[in-house]
Amino acid sequence: SAVCATTRINSSRDYPISVAARDRTDSFFPRLAYGGRCVLPKSENAAALEVRDLRFRYRGSTEQALGGVRLRIDPGERVALVGPNGSGKSTLLKLIIGLERIQTGSILVYGHPATRCRHRVAIVPQRQDVDWRSPITAREVVLTGRYVHLGWCKRPRSEDYDRTHAALGAMEITDLADRPIGELSGGQQQRVMLARALAHDADLLLMDEPLNHVDLATQEIIFHTVERLTASGKAAMISTHDLGILPMHFSRAVFLDKSVIADGPVHEVLNPQKIAQAYGFEFHKTWSRRPHG
Repeated sequence: SAVCATTRINSSRDYPISVAARDRTDSFFPRLAYGGRCVLPKSENAAALEVRDLRFRYRGSTEQALGGVRLRIDPGERVALVGPNGSGKSTLLKLIIGLERIQTGSILVYGHPATRCRHRVAIVPQRQDVDWRSPITAREVVLTGRYVHLGWCKRPRSEDYDRTHAALGAMEITDLADRPIGELSGGQQQRVMLARALAHDADLLLMDEPLNHVDLATQEIIFHTVERLTASGKAAMISTHDLGILPMHFSRAVFLDKSVIADGPVHEVLNPQKIAQAYGFEFHKTWSRRPHG
C-alpha cells in the first residue's frame, strides 16, 4: 500500500513531539507530515485560505512563477481562479497542498500553516496529472481520499468504505465502481476524482481546470456539488479558463498573472481592460455610433 511506503514520522498518537519539532518535521518532509488525524482546531474567524506575499521560482528558472501573491478566501466562498497559461494558477494550488515547498511568504488554512494539517484541504488535479493507465478501479481511487485520515500503515475502516460508497453515489458513478479508471470516459474520470475529494471530507476544496474535456452533464454535477459544499460552510477555489461560466456559478473571481491583478465580484473583474491586461493584448479601436447620412 502507498500508505505504508515509509515509516510514520509525525504522529502525536505514537511519537509525542513538540510543536517546534513538528514544524521542523514538516519543513523536511512536506508531503509526509500527517499521522491519521488533525488536532489543530479551526481558529475563530479565520479565513479558509490566506496567502501572504507568496513568491516562488522553479529551480533553473530566471523568472518568478509567483511574485507577491496575496489572497484571502472565507468559509462559504466559491471563488474562480482565472488567468492565461503560465500565470501560476497550478503552481499556487501545488503550494497550498504541499506538492511544492514554500520559498517566501506563507499560506494559512483556517488559521494554521497549510503544512500542519492535510485533512482540511482536498484537490481535484488536472486530468493530465493523473496516470490513467493504472489498473486501479474507480472505487480504489476514491478510497485513497481517506488515506489522510488513516495515518501510515493503517487499513481502511468501515467508516472509510461508507464514505467512499457515499461519494461514488453523489457523483452518480456507483455502477462504475469496479471498472479500471483507464476504461472510463473523460467525464467519468473527472467524476471519480471529485468523488475522491468528497471522500476526503475537507473544508477547503481546490479544483484545477475541472471542466476540461468533460460533458455538460458532468459540468452540472461538478457545480451542483460545489454549490452544496459551500452552502454548508466549506470553501472552494476553482481554476478555469472558461470565463463564460463565471457569472452563473461564482460571485467572486481572482485574476492571477504571477500576482493578483484583479480580485472582486465577477462583473467587475471581467471587464475588457482587466481581461486585456491578463491575456496580454490591447484594444486598438474605440467603436462609437456614427450619425447616419
